[in-house]
Amino acid sequence: MSDGGPEESGGAVGLPSRRRRPTPMSQWDPTARLSYWAFHANRRPAYMRFAYLQLGSDAAAEEAVDATFDSIMGEWLKMLHMDRLDAYAWTVLKHSIIDRQHRRHPWQQHPEPMDISAFEAALKEAHADQYEVLTDTIRFYSAVSRLAERQRDAVLLRYGLQCTPGEAAAVMGVDEATVRSYLGQAHRRLARLLDTSAPSPESAESAESAES
Repeated sequence: MSDGGPEESGGAVGLPSRRRRPTPMSQWDPTARLSYWAFHANRRPAYMRFAYLQLGSDAAAEEAVDATFDSIMGEWLKMLHMDRLDAYAWTVLKHSIIDRQHRRHPWQQHPEPMDISAFEAALKEAHADQYEVLTDTIRFYSAVSRLAERQRDAVLLRYGLQCTPGEAAAVMGVDEATVRSYLGQAHRRLARLLDTSAPSPESAESAESAES
């Protein structure tokens, strides 16, 4: 469990410091306890599914999410006064996942999402040939890993976890319009990476000339 307060500056969402011990839940007022457990019940399922996409095993995902909620519990009384409580919690989750990725693969600087079954299922709807599905899945997996972090989060929540844009926004602690913007940016980036924006060699050559 974390034992300090959040450090926020310049509007950025900080993470727990280690300056002092948190107030035990036994000393919280009933409203604070109820609000924490309501948040826990509401967010844990999505956090578990997202962590599994990133870590590839139930045990690793549960460890990361448990550590996340331990940190959140230690900061909850202060989080109740934050304007961006969900965004703070999402940052704690992301750091918890990254910490476990680095423990498992210390040489890997930019860990990638591991489970792409949802993407593979979506591709199967568009292709009959299994080899083509496999090839497209690998290409899509590689392309998603090259997106900016927030774009990748939005794509994984929207298509990997089947969240609506509104649900993804709630989990990430941002506006729905922001998630739709991330998705739009991701779609354009993926189209370029996968060459889906170029239906013919002629148009592809024109697009490359325009970008250069």
